[in-house]
Amino acid sequence: MASSSNIYRNNNNNNNNNNYRNAIKIERAPASSSNLRASSSFKSKLTPSSSNVRRSTPAFIGGSSRHDDSVSGRVRVAVRLRPRNAEESVADADFADCVELQPEVKRLKLRKNNWDSDTYEFDEVLTEFASQKRVYEVVAKPVVESVLEGYNGTVMAYGQTGTGKTFTLGRLGDEDTSARGIMVRAMEDILENISPETDSVSVSYLQLYMESIHDLLNPVNDNISIVEDPKTGDVSLPGATLVEIGGQQSFMELLRIGEAHRIAANTKLNTESSRSHAILMVHVKKSVGGKEADFSCDNDSSSHFGSNYDPPMLRKGKLVVVDLAGSERIHKSGSEGHMLEEAKSINLSLSALGKCINALAENSAHVPVRDSKLTRLLRDSFGGTARTSLIVTIGPSPRHRAETSSTISFGQRAMKVENMLRIKEEFDYKSLSRRLEIQLDKLMADNERQQKAFDYEVDRIKSEAQDRISEVETNCAEALEREKRKCQMDYMESIKELEEKWMSNYQKIGKNGFTNGTTSREGNVGFDRAEIIELRNLLQNESSMRKAAEEEIANLKSQLHQFTNPGAGGNSCILELHKMLEEETHKRKRLEEEVLVLQSQLSQQTLEAGQSQVTHSQFRDGYDGEGALMTNLHEQVGLQKILSLLESEDPNICMHAVKVVANLAAEEDNQERIVKAGGLTSLLMLLRNFDDETICRVAAGAIANLAMNEANQEIIMAEGGISLLAMTAGDAEDPQTLRMVAGAIANLCGNGILDCYHRLQMRLRSEGGIKALLGMVRCRHPDVLCQVARGIANFAKCESRASAQGSRRGRSLLIEDGALSWIVQNANSESSHIRRHTELALCHLAQHEVNAKDMISGGALWELVRISRDCSRDDIRSLARSTLTSSPTFYAEMRRLRIEV
Repeated sequence: MASSSNIYRNNNNNNNNNNYRNAIKIERAPASSSNLRASSSFKSKLTPSSSNVRRSTPAFIGGSSRHDDSVSGRVRVAVRLRPRNAEESVADADFADCVELQPEVKRLKLRKNNWDSDTYEFDEVLTEFASQKRVYEVVAKPVVESVLEGYNGTVMAYGQTGTGKTFTLGRLGDEDTSARGIMVRAMEDILENISPETDSVSVSYLQLYMESIHDLLNPVNDNISIVEDPKTGDVSLPGATLVEIGGQQSFMELLRIGEAHRIAANTKLNTESSRSHAILMVHVKKSVGGKEADFSCDNDSSSHFGSNYDPPMLRKGKLVVVDLAGSERIHKSGSEGHMLEEAKSINLSLSALGKCINALAENSAHVPVRDSKLTRLLRDSFGGTARTSLIVTIGPSPRHRAETSSTISFGQRAMKVENMLRIKEEFDYKSLSRRLEIQLDKLMADNERQQKAFDYEVDRIKSEAQDRISEVETNCAEALEREKRKCQMDYMESIKELEEKWMSNYQKIGKNGFTNGTTSREGNVGFDRAEIIELRNLLQNESSMRKAAEEEIANLKSQLHQFTNPGAGGNSCILELHKMLEEETHKRKRLEEEVLVLQSQLSQQTLEAGQSQVTHSQFRDGYDGEGALMTNLHEQVGLQKILSLLESEDPNICMHAVKVVANLAAEEDNQERIVKAGGLTSLLMLLRNFDDETICRVAAGAIANLAMNEANQEIIMAEGGISLLAMTAGDAEDPQTLRMVAGAIANLCGNGILDCYHRLQMRLRSEGGIKALLGMVRCRHPDVLCQVARGIANFAKCESRASAQGSRRGRSLLIEDGALSWIVQNANSESSHIRRHTELALCHLAQHEVNAKDMISGGALWELVRISRDCSRDDIRSLARSTLTSSPTFYAEMRRLRIEV
């Protein structure tokens, strides 16, 4: 095979041929026996008459075929002569070639001896100088064009081993592109004539070896079954790997993979003899453009829609390229052992193929298709509905004249087989569905634009009406103001008139008092004295109140002066604070000294066998032993000594000590004692200083247990525990560590004391606690996600409670940090715990009216409606229902969307 390939390549480089694009046609060749030369040994191909032409029932019937008429198409056969190889040039140097070609009249002469020969005619005769391009154009190109038009097509190579079948069909041409075979050139033509947007090409590459079908693209798949459709007769291999082709380069890679897995062996006739039949199946789906849809938004008539639109057509063609294994005689190939069994299997399958073609050529009533898997696979190629081109390859050596004669006879019989070609078309409902979806989206977009325009018009009318109402109210207010000023002016004028009258009367009374008598004068004088006395009393009261206020201010100033003057001894509060601070400092120093003493005592006790034996091994044994020993360890050793071990530089000692503290912190009775003894501070120091993830995980678990007590939450906050937990969450990757950290933050989020709300909640956000909680969803572990959901629910619950009592205003901090989308996505989670917490979080967020618009735009309304209807827990369902009905924003949106709760 290698030697023949080299000879072909060298000869093809020296030969330039014309383009025989339309060399093979579907119509019958009008040859007859009268047109041929008279010769006793002359054998011609005669076109079968209507009486003896076999018109087989096509395998493709009804169903997916759009046309009922079929086209007759005879199997086209071309013969190709291989040049002499190096071995033949030496061995047959004294002998003439047994084959003589006459390409101009498409004839071939096979010599019997020096004076007699048999003559044969084929559809195409290709000399040893024919290029690979010409071979493709006259043999395979018409078949490829038919496949693109919706027909099935087959290109097959038949011949003795070593005559160049694989070179003709499967040559890749990596080094020399002119040497590319039919497979590569056919795929180039197919990819050039399809549209990547609407069409598709997929490939399967198989081999038939020892009557078993193997997948060359997936060698594990080594026993593929053949399935025949009882209605259409189509043969398919559903178990074969089907790869969609995106370009020529990917197809070349598939061919390389297949060739690497194909079975070959070295024989006397060929150094790389194929021991299996290779079958390349190319499935082409090509869209045929129909009428474009003409949808009119002004006309909604369904009859207009149906009459102006035809669905596009989809043509399905299948190209099968078959590289048959070469026939061989055992005494010539030298096969033995397993290779002998391979040769027998190859010859049996080729013999079965020959019997089928003989039966078809002789119009026999029975065609033995089921004698071999090869004939079952090629059922559509011979006597079926496919357009078939066969290329028979022969060699010039007179030593192999018998094999050459057998190959030529096979090609002559194959020329008598006639197929009934049928195009395969069907409606492309997927493309139609895509077009309808696009048109539906367009109509919906138009409808939304019209709705927005309508809403804009309604808003404009409302705005104009509101402006008019405001204008009328302004005018009324101005009129009332003018009327008020007018009344005030009238009132002032009336007062002035009364004062003038009073003055005039007073002057009259004063002038006429002595002349008219003393009674009126004395009465007026008495009235004036009483009024003066009353005014004097009021003035005295005001003066006394003013003096009292001035004295109080002076007293306060003196106190302030004393308080701000430490030298005078007035700053007693500051001095007391200084004293308390000094006392705390002394206490801390004493505690540190005591800790050092305890540590030294501990080191001494570890060296003494009869002492309390607080060593690393005891802590390990205590942790791994019984639970009662760990629970009561602090009673035997002392809690303060255990906590002192948390500061050990030995990771193992620190590990076991923190495990003991974590187990003790799980009980409420021990939590207060641990905090008072400084255990919380030591745990936070572990998070800050240790890089060991296991120690950090256990420490975070202990802090989570302590954080369940609301009294400890402010201590954790004051000592920077939130930022330490957030930093641990950012560095950790282990799900268990993240679960512990998330549990601790979740406990901190659940503070129910309102006076601690602002401090703790704001610090949770400012120190990165909320972002760390949301960042831990990257783990996707159900336990971690459950703790995250619990923390969000606790945070939302505290916010809702604070908003209800008026101590919290503005949007939720969770919404500002982007947690709403995650809550909505997990509100219907498969995990019941995650779902319960996220449902509670949504209900608590919805109770604050300022969050309603963000929740509607984020899709939370639909989840709230679902919760109000389908939630398994009655309390959550009732809470969601009451929230939706009590919120004006949610209620208005549900009325607009016509949703009933």
